[in-house]
Amino acid sequence: MQRAYHFLNTVYGYNDFRLNQRDIIESLLQGRDVLALMPTGGGKSLCYQIPALARDGVGIVVSPLIALMQDQVDALQQLGIRAAYLNSTLDFASVQQVERDLLAGTLDMLYVAPERLLSDKMLSLLDRVHETVGVALFAIDEAHCVSQWGHDFRPEYQQLSVLVERYPGVPRIALTATADLRTREEIIQQLRLQQADVFVNSFDRPNIHYAITQGQNARQQLWHFIEANHPQDAGIVYCLSRNKVEDIAAWLCDQERVALAYHAGMDAATRRDHQQRFLREEGVIMVATIAFGMGIDKPDVRFVAHLSLPKSIEAYYQETGRAGRDGLPANAWMAYGLQDVISLRQMMAQSTASEQQKRIEHHKLEAMLGLCEMTACRRQALLEYFGEAAPEPCGNCDNCQHPPEAWEASLAAQKALSCVYRTGQRFGVNYVVDVLLGKDDSRISQFRHDLLTTYGIGKEYSSPEWRNIFRQLIALGYLSVDVDGHGGLRLTDKSRPLLRGEQELHLRKEQKPEKRRKERNRTERADKPRFDRETLPAEAEALWEALRTLRLQLAREQGVPPYVIFHDSTLLHMATERPSTLEAMRGITGVGESKLEKYGQAFLDVVTANLPT
Repeated sequence: MQRAYHFLNTVYGYNDFRLNQRDIIESLLQGRDVLALMPTGGGKSLCYQIPALARDGVGIVVSPLIALMQDQVDALQQLGIRAAYLNSTLDFASVQQVERDLLAGTLDMLYVAPERLLSDKMLSLLDRVHETVGVALFAIDEAHCVSQWGHDFRPEYQQLSVLVERYPGVPRIALTATADLRTREEIIQQLRLQQADVFVNSFDRPNIHYAITQGQNARQQLWHFIEANHPQDAGIVYCLSRNKVEDIAAWLCDQERVALAYHAGMDAATRRDHQQRFLREEGVIMVATIAFGMGIDKPDVRFVAHLSLPKSIEAYYQETGRAGRDGLPANAWMAYGLQDVISLRQMMAQSTASEQQKRIEHHKLEAMLGLCEMTACRRQALLEYFGEAAPEPCGNCDNCQHPPEAWEASLAAQKALSCVYRTGQRFGVNYVVDVLLGKDDSRISQFRHDLLTTYGIGKEYSSPEWRNIFRQLIALGYLSVDVDGHGGLRLTDKSRPLLRGEQELHLRKEQKPEKRRKERNRTERADKPRFDRETLPAEAEALWEALRTLRLQLAREQGVPPYVIFHDSTLLHMATERPSTLEAMRGITGVGESKLEKYGQAFLDVVTANLPT
């Protein structure tokens, strides 16, 4: 481990390992296979990069993300690591040069997509490398892609077991941030990792504040959230449909924010341009479908907002995990409404998947709906879903900071369920609500539903209140949506005891949107020094902005994202500590020898120029 610590200190500029990094690296250095589950931002890449440097040969990194390989390689080259990638974006001459470097042993790491890795040509090339230069290890990133039940399934991943057959002495590490027990078992089976050392870190992301609100006027709620909390920050807004993505992106631009759209219906060049702008410019908001995001290394995404309900807790955790990768405070905010529930249930019912897969997807959606409607700590529920005990509420989610009120809703639910039954279980929410409110409507008269005993019995609640009641009844499984009946509501078996008055029902009362969060994260470790905007002294603000300006200038000159030069956390450390010599600059977190040599004097000059008078 002595060499590992040497690389950690001199290359990466860190004093010690975090989480299970040390044990994972030690296993790989001893030639053992590893399965590592670590939260996004937990330092997964160090777990294979340092062993690739410390072991003989080149480290082969299998990544499904062609569009991000260049930025990953740029970041390694900034550290003085000899890295390259092979993918379809390179021209023939560039591919030949990388292959020559590979065979000459002048590369420390090579990134390659699974499709290319599995080609006969690439495997033959690796055979030659293995015989001459040596292969230090295989790192299989985003390993949850192997699971056919997962939300990022890539069939090529299931063929990666060829690596253990073809290169039996080379250690492999499979890494992921999102995997429930079933997915972990599938990763082990498909990649033949039965003998691997398994490291499961905490799934907790204590720097992320979770908040879920009802989706009435979601667009205005989104703007209130962004303006109150992130008026200049980079973020991601997820929407379910392509049309909604385009609409929200254009609307945010009208509000004078830089917002870009991203979805699978756009041409590849535009998607690539938007992704590069998001990574390389500051303060950009990406509005996207789930086609965007896996593997995004941008550390300073300060918020992830959902305007549509994710299909599963795994998807929600993966998507929200793109916020705050640098460990600084971040927000995961979601507005979810009745139509989200109906739309996802309809999509699942109309799916051509097998009955077994439909059952699994149904179970995952039920868990997601449970997270949305719960009144207890959301972080506890997230962690428990992944099999991790959370002994006490987190103090850093909306339910902890502003405990929701619950109200006794048995009578209201009975009225709602009775009205669904008496109107024939073939109408949607809006129609049933109109009957409950006693609306004077031609359709209601036509069907003679103005003569029903449930006509007009719900006037004590407004239309939005009734929609919230129906949303919760559907989410909690008392009502289902009949897809063949054009979205008509139907009673479930679960509703019968409630209708008969044999059980009580408590629903959550809707709350006003949260105001800007001022309090510190209660789960933060007291022994861990933190450098963030909330703790930055007022006299250091000008220095912080000057350091960011220099970083942006250098990034533009080199055509790389600003965070590749230094993370925000590193600049905040500089602004707080104000190093006066290069030796003192060496002690700043994230300043390794290569970056000290390249940028140390330039940043030191900025610090010196901004000393208090």
